[in-house]
Amino acid sequence: MNLPYPSVRTTRSTSTTKAPDTAPPSPYRWVVLIACWLSFMLTSIDRSTWGPASVFVGDGLGVPLASLGVFATAYYVGYVISNALGGLGVDRFGPRIVLTVSLAGAGTFMTVFGSTPSAAVGIAVQGVVGLFAGADYSAGVRLISSWFPSASLGLPMGIFTTATSLGTAIANAVVPAMIAWHGWGTSYHVFGILSIVVAVPLFLLLRNAPGHASKADAPQETGVPKEKAVRCGRPDLGAMARNRDYLLVCVTGFFAFWGLYGFVTWANALMIRGHGVSPGTAGLVVSVFAISAVVAKPLVGFVTDRFCGGARKTPSIIILGVFALSLVWFGQLSTPTAFILLSPLLGAAAYGWTPLLVAFVPRLVPSSVTGTASGLANAVWQLGSVLVPLAVGAVFSATGSFNAAFVTLAAGPVLAMLAILPVRADRTRRSVTGGVS
Repeated sequence: MNLPYPSVRTTRSTSTTKAPDTAPPSPYRWVVLIACWLSFMLTSIDRSTWGPASVFVGDGLGVPLASLGVFATAYYVGYVISNALGGLGVDRFGPRIVLTVSLAGAGTFMTVFGSTPSAAVGIAVQGVVGLFAGADYSAGVRLISSWFPSASLGLPMGIFTTATSLGTAIANAVVPAMIAWHGWGTSYHVFGILSIVVAVPLFLLLRNAPGHASKADAPQETGVPKEKAVRCGRPDLGAMARNRDYLLVCVTGFFAFWGLYGFVTWANALMIRGHGVSPGTAGLVVSVFAISAVVAKPLVGFVTDRFCGGARKTPSIIILGVFALSLVWFGQLSTPTAFILLSPLLGAAAYGWTPLLVAFVPRLVPSSVTGTASGLANAVWQLGSVLVPLAVGAVFSATGSFNAAFVTLAAGPVLAMLAILPVRADRTRRSVTGGVS
């Protein structure tokens, strides 16, 4: 099979510099992983604070339940833009700078949102929070994939992506108590300031991997042309658009995130208003949902690396199927006990596919455009997050049916299964020297 990124040279380079995947792994890679994980977790807390706070923000600003999805949509619009542009920034300026600016900027505007005077201002500020927060994902993927061997990305990406589920768990465990103590604005102030404070040591601690410099790290030896995926220091977006498997993975993530972040955004409000569940209990349900994913993500990554030869496609299909069935089942429940009992299975399935798709992308594109490709992929994935709050809000407002809302969510992972079926699972990434990694 021919990749859309043609090989630029078939003879062995005389350069003594080793490619990242062939060089002995550095112990510092674990420091990089922890730093990226911490940043991603904090921006995930920033995002997930909205779930348990949404009803109270609506009451405080005079926004009806059916319209609360506008705040989440504003955030995800900024988040999508940030992912698309952030990936380009990562490849041009380096992931270290982009990651720390992303975290500090998101924290600053989280703090501002905690004191917003009106719904209109709040919606705009949520958009700006998302505009900063989305860039740290592609920066983290670029850093991790450059420090770890590509054939063993399942476990580190599994650990990295636990940040989103752990962020959701922390937000749902802590925010209700903060609201009861001193109002919804306190939670935004606390997590916003924490994000700003952590960004400073991360900037001093992180460093980009050798051989993964910014502004396109294509080979510069005499007589070796640059990878066609990089033109004049800029990624060739047309080449990405012709990469069939990359596009299918983008579509798969779009539908999978429809179900995932639709649940994260709406579960609290639906349980509170649909079944009279207390805010504390609703937060507990979503916390258990998210905590189970903290175990599931690295476990899925480890198993696929160790026992499945790094396979991504078949495990993804199985997990997405369980996710869809669990959402339908959850929608038929009505008691707090039942919600709590099902939430571990739902959480494991809702998040378990994420390290597989995240690790898929670096294997489908040259290493020189990993940041751009990851950012654009996540931007497409997050479009599902942009649309689903409005869709679920409209369905629940029109039908008043808790079950109908969850059937709407379950449609996402079902379509994701169909999208990933044609992906050719044996595709591997070409490095900048034209070899297969």
